[in-house]
Amino acid sequence: MVKRVIACIAMFLGFVSGVDAQIGGQRSFSFLELPSNAKLAALGGINVSSWSHDVNMVAANPGLLNAEMDNQLSLNYTGYLADIKHSNLAYAFHNERFGRYAVAVNYINYGDFIHRDANGMQLGTFSVNDYNLSISHARQAEAFTVGATLKVAVSSMAGNQAVGLLADVGGSFKHPEEDFTVGLAFKNVGYQVKAFDGGERQPMPFDAQLGLSYKPEHMPVRLSLTAHRLYQFDIVYLDPNERGPLDENGQEIKEEKKLGDKIARHFVAGAEFVFSKNFQLRAGYNHLRRKELRLDTASGGAGLSLGAMLRVRSFELNYGAAFFHPSGGSHYITVSTNTSTFLKRKSS
Repeated sequence: MVKRVIACIAMFLGFVSGVDAQIGGQRSFSFLELPSNAKLAALGGINVSSWSHDVNMVAANPGLLNAEMDNQLSLNYTGYLADIKHSNLAYAFHNERFGRYAVAVNYINYGDFIHRDANGMQLGTFSVNDYNLSISHARQAEAFTVGATLKVAVSSMAGNQAVGLLADVGGSFKHPEEDFTVGLAFKNVGYQVKAFDGGERQPMPFDAQLGLSYKPEHMPVRLSLTAHRLYQFDIVYLDPNERGPLDENGQEIKEEKKLGDKIARHFVAGAEFVFSKNFQLRAGYNHLRRKELRLDTASGGAGLSLGAMLRVRSFELNYGAAFFHPSGGSHYITVSTNTSTFLKRKSS
């Protein structure tokens, strides 16, 4: 089993090495890159190695699907700026014959917009939304777990739809004795089977991510470091129209790319402060987000994120806050429970 998994990963690496690098704004279904739950948002938005019972982490890496997630049901709500609403529902289960699975529904509503003709006359309103349906499956072989997620993604604008078929492939290694996990995920490999009417097919929001999480034995903190966009080294964008400062001769000094910044933009750091099984605090830092979304005069906390987990009886409440811009951030609320608890109560 392990040899087969390694062979599949090697073949997949060979495939993704030929994928052309893409830049923002030129890919379809970019909403699939958004964190869909409070924990992931609090850890910086990208994490493929935080091993836990949280079924929402399957969306980050299908290789994290494990027995602790069985019968976990989770509902997430996110309030973005401009009245944009993001909802997510996830559930994991195990079947003796077919193995371990997770299913999820992800939905974003951008609100209603005014429909006008070429002369500016109002004709009514229309809605814009994105959603995707997914099913994940994972198998474990000793300390290794490998999984895959199949997704159908739909973007809808005034009744005009674009449809895509995508897949995530991921794996994880969990140390049998220590709290140490390594995760690897290839995200959103697929094809746009239907473009918007009158439009052209666009590439998918592919990403390759590698990360690790480690909790020292006598410290109440689990640290994570995740590298993303591994298929392209230089992901720094400098606006060619932006005016730079002037030197002593009155000549404009153009900003140049620096090696340290190129490397740092690939990394997201996260920390989970584990005070007990019923209470945690979380924090994250996304350097790419900070560099791209901060203003010249103020950062407004861009790139930083915070969160907390509180468990009360059969329910677990997660909160996350991600800061993108001085104008505000996004707030995530996730409520989870284990459905087997209610089944046991009914049977008794």
